This record gives sequence, structure tokens and C-alpha cells, in this order.
Amino acid sequence: MSEQLHLAVLLSWKSLAEVESAAKVCVDCALCQSRKQVAFARGNPQAKLMIIGDSPGRNDDESGIPFDGRAGKLLDKILGAANIDAQKDIYICNVVKCRPPNNRPPEKAERLACRKYLKAQLELVKPALILLAGATAVEAILEVKHPISRIRGIWFDGEFGAKVMPVFHPSYLLRNDSKEVGSPKWLMWKDIQEVRKQLDLVTLV
Repeated sequence: MSEQLHLAVLLSWKSLAEVESAAKVCVDCALCQSRKQVAFARGNPQAKLMIIGDSPGRNDDESGIPFDGRAGKLLDKILGAANIDAQKDIYICNVVKCRPPNNRPPEKAERLACRKYLKAQLELVKPALILLAGATAVEAILEVKHPISRIRGIWFDGEFGAKVMPVFHPSYLLRNDSKEVGSPKWLMWKDIQEVRKQLDLVTLV
């Protein structure tokens, strides 16, 4: 889809409900052939904090809810430990809304086909803070391919004046279970504490 057509589509959507309705019947890439359900978003559309992951997993595909499996439960647990409510304080979505076969990373064509939905979510939610969970989300939003280990915990300038931070994807934390100083889980906890501080600041505005 051209940038001009992308813009026309975005301007035609006045609410997240309209965007979700369009996403649920989307056939713009091959992922529509294997999906069970579109996993559009969960959480609070008025939240100051948005979390963007890469793509739905098996549980998400079955329930139609992003981050609905083990990785999502771990994410909610980490956020809850920092007093961040996954239902009230966050809006959660993915770069692509349909599950790629065998949970492979979404291909460029698939990311581009879904770009209009993610752009509409950013436009309508207008979060103050954005966490990018995993390399696909970093590439989609920051347009860089740096390893998460090099740029996690760093705030970047994003769209609509938002502050954007790359973080480890919770599925990566499941594979790296150590909580020792310097481990991915330890670093993630430090990052979420920083997010909590920034969330306190933006909610005062």
C-alpha cells in the first residue's frame, strides 16, 4: 500500500473500534490464511503507556488477545511488581496483528501490510511513553536493527512527542530465567522501575 493510500485510510478511521473492525477482516498479507483470530490490542486506550511487541503467539491467536500466553503473564507480573496495572495503565498491541506460522518473526511484507493499523493505534492513543518489546518492534518504530542488549533501557524520541524505550521481550526472559545481577531479568526490572518513574511524571501533567 502506498504512503498516500495509507494516509487516506488513516484519515477515514475515527476510532479504535473502526480500526479493529478493519483489522479483523484484513486480507492484505498471507497471514490471514492461517490465523484463527486477529489479536488487535488489550488494555486501556486512554493509557499514557503503550507496549508494542512483535506478533501474536499461539495463545493470542486462539483468544484474540495480545500477550495472552506465558510471556504475557510474565510481563503482567513484572509490571504489577512496579505497581503498573496491565488493564488500567497500559495499552498493549503488536506490530502485526496475526500470528506468523510457527511463531517465526513477521516478514517485511507482513509488517508493511499491518503498518496502517499500528500507525492508527499510535495516532488515536497518543501515548506519552512507549516500550518496544523485541527487535521487530524496534525496527518498526525506530527503524534501526541494533541488538536489544545494546539499546535497552535508553529513551528515544518517538512519534507525537512520546518517549520510546526498547526492552527485552518477555519471551526472551522466559528463556533466560536467572535473576542474578546483570541478567536479562535483572536488567528488565531496572528498566521497568525507570518506566514507573516516568509514568508518575506524565500522569501529573
